Amino acid sequence: MTPRELRADVPALDEETAYLNYGAHGPSPEFVVDAAADFLAGHEYDVAETDPYEHAFGTYETVRERIAALLGADPEEIALTESTTDGIARIAAAIDWQPGDVVVRTDVEHPAGVLPWRQLEEEVGIEVRVVETEGGRIDRDAFADAVTDARLVCFSAITWTHGTRLPVRELVEVANDAGAFTLVDAVQSPGQVPVDVHAWGADAVAAAGHKWLLGPWGAGFLYVDRAVAEGMTPGTVGYRGVETPTAHDIEYAPGAKRFEVGTTTPAAHVALLEGIDAIESIGLDAIESRIETLTDRLKEGVDEERLLSPAEYETGLVTFDVEEPEATVERLLDQGIVIRDLPHPDAVRVSVHAVSTEREIDEVCEALNGEP
Repeated sequence: MTPRELRADVPALDEETAYLNYGAHGPSPEFVVDAAADFLAGHEYDVAETDPYEHAFGTYETVRERIAALLGADPEEIALTESTTDGIARIAAAIDWQPGDVVVRTDVEHPAGVLPWRQLEEEVGIEVRVVETEGGRIDRDAFADAVTDARLVCFSAITWTHGTRLPVRELVEVANDAGAFTLVDAVQSPGQVPVDVHAWGADAVAAAGHKWLLGPWGAGFLYVDRAVAEGMTPGTVGYRGVETPTAHDIEYAPGAKRFEVGTTTPAAHVALLEGIDAIESIGLDAIESRIETLTDRLKEGVDEERLLSPAEYETGLVTFDVEEPEATVERLLDQGIVIRDLPHPDAVRVSVHAVSTEREIDEVCEALNGEP
């Protein structure tokens, strides 16, 4: 498959609209939506002929194996979740927090990596330290100073604000030296750049498939290092997360599976597998090369003084300074161009995928150059 062929299968991507917001939501190909619908139909219509629980549980395992392969993990290290936020929240709820415990995050985290710690700050009395960044870059020395006595460190592999790639392995090593639990928000990575969670070495990695993998909402996944998971007690327990649901004593399922709870439809995850297959049929090398070519065109087409992201290619997320971000997004939407504004920095972000076109890039350049 080529990026052009994949684009042709996405009903939302037409010649009337320039869609450049994949960092928020990647519209699904028709065959992805069909896969979800087909699973639901089979699960509900064939209930008299098959055991719906056996069908669902077998599907969970198929999906788990496929996502593990995508991330460079083992199947038992993967929990199926609803979203990145869901995964981060499950980790936060599995730690026995004490007043004064320290959580370190950066100042460019998505609310998914901010709100759980704010709640714990208010309800338990933990201390939240925020490492300031510059242009989406993190100073290693400042990071090391902040994590000295931290219990948990949370940061993004790719910043949603600038599209910069943080040095995950290096930051994890610094946090490990301090004895901190490491939690990575990787939602902007799968489908855009290669991911190898074992190489990263983090204790947990949360992500989802509704962005660059072009999957549906609801297809989240959580990696938890096998040895680390064995020492964690989930904040919520259900029959999918234990060895024997009817036993008097609770014995949690091995590995990350203990973070799963109960009856959920596998439809979104089944559909995600179709998105993964499509991305992998193109190949991540080809995906990255195409995104690099298009983002170079974008950066060359807009006044360089407005560029807040790196001038050299890092990812498909490109942020520009404009005077009125919200108004700019609305104005471009009226022209059939879909981008988004950011709360920090006060700017707009253009998300370029391999399925994007030169026409879309040129249109957004012309529109942004018309800004005061």
